[in-house]
Amino acid sequence: MKNYKFIIEYDGTRYYGWQRQPGQNTIQGKLESVLSRMCDIRVEVIGAGRTDAGVHAKGMVANAFLETESSCEEIRNYVNTYLPEDIAVREVREASPRFHARYNAIGKTYCYTCYDGEVKSVFDRKFYTPLDEKTDLEQMRQAAAVLEGEHDYRNFCVNPRMKKSTVRRVDRIEIVREDGYLRFFFHGNGFLQNMVRIIVGTLLEVGSGRMSSEQVEAVLANPNRQKAGPTAPAQGLCLMEVDYD
Repeated sequence: MKNYKFIIEYDGTRYYGWQRQPGQNTIQGKLESVLSRMCDIRVEVIGAGRTDAGVHAKGMVANAFLETESSCEEIRNYVNTYLPEDIAVREVREASPRFHARYNAIGKTYCYTCYDGEVKSVFDRKFYTPLDEKTDLEQMRQAAAVLEGEHDYRNFCVNPRMKKSTVRRVDRIEIVREDGYLRFFFHGNGFLQNMVRIIVGTLLEVGSGRMSSEQVEAVLANPNRQKAGPTAPAQGLCLMEVDYD
């Protein structure tokens, strides 16, 4: 058997997230079904992370051990032939036997997209969150600067009973407005469940004047108090890239 690395993109709209779950339509489940058929043996696909229901990806990384004589190009073509149209394998390459898509990842980039233009965009409506009001870009950038660095992000995690460490390092939060779109870019060494969406929801509260940068700083400094903003909808979030050494 050889270990193969996959670069995958998907529209997560109709899926119950990445992780295989009994009776649910998932990205991992679809990939494993097609690869198992190709190899005529059960195949496990290991993803770099577990995107939630409705979240998209342009650069999800996964690996799987396959027993096949097919070339990387032939594997890619076979899988794309049988995958549904909203999932595609962009690249397949041989990897080291020790490569693990999740454990070897050292960083991830996410983009969250909102739209506050005057006329809604029809053709990419599944990939952004519409806003009812304009937000103050500079105020959000000030609050974003507070959230950068290494912190305990417990208040920015949907799971209040998280037993593992909730300390993460966020290297960059960049906010860009262009042609009616408001995009939040995040890069860090790892993200908690719903962390990016809760940060976006918090920054939007700041941008609308319902929170201040000082309040955001207080939320970050007091991990036992649940005072972060709401969780932004899943449809605006996309995993862009996963980093490896």
